[in-house]
Amino acid sequence: MALQLAALFGYLLGSIPFGLILTRAAGGPDVRTIGSGNIGATNVLRTGRKGLAAATLLLDMFKGTAAVLLARHFAGEQAALAAACGAFLGHLFPVWLKFKGGKGVATYIGLLIGLYWPAALIFCALWLAMAGLFRYSSLSALIASALTPLALWLLGRPAVAALFVVLTVLLWIMHRANISRLLAGTEGRIGAKG
Repeated sequence: MALQLAALFGYLLGSIPFGLILTRAAGGPDVRTIGSGNIGATNVLRTGRKGLAAATLLLDMFKGTAAVLLARHFAGEQAALAAACGAFLGHLFPVWLKFKGGKGVATYIGLLIGLYWPAALIFCALWLAMAGLFRYSSLSALIASALTPLALWLLGRPAVAALFVVLTVLLWIMHRANISRLLAGTEGRIGAKG
């Protein structure tokens, strides 16, 4: 029962649509009506409000971290893993927005911070390295996420690694349009105009 409650708590926390809340509070457009139509920081950035995009990124990260840390505090490590899974699903499929949410990268990082913070540093280092090489944000996230479960396993965190295999598959599914554009050579590069 504790695991189910932790997963539900994680889901509800993860489903808070900070990108939508912040842009509306700032008097901006409904973020779902611009760009990709999702609620994450990348799409918030398309409103031209860098501060709101940064705030969305941090809040989407730390709702995942909070879900993990609170579940661990009250119910232990297995509950933390359940809450992590719930939070990720909540961000991708929020009940408040007809199950149409973000793509999950920020929340993925936040979950890593809560479950095993060195892996979050590894993810970010991989993302930065790939972004520097290829100039594609989506490709950087895809490569970093693909290597994260292996890093967790090599660092002696097999249960967390197993969870992140599942989360990585979900993250890749949510990036399927980006993958199609990457294969077609039409994905936008970091810093590109227009």
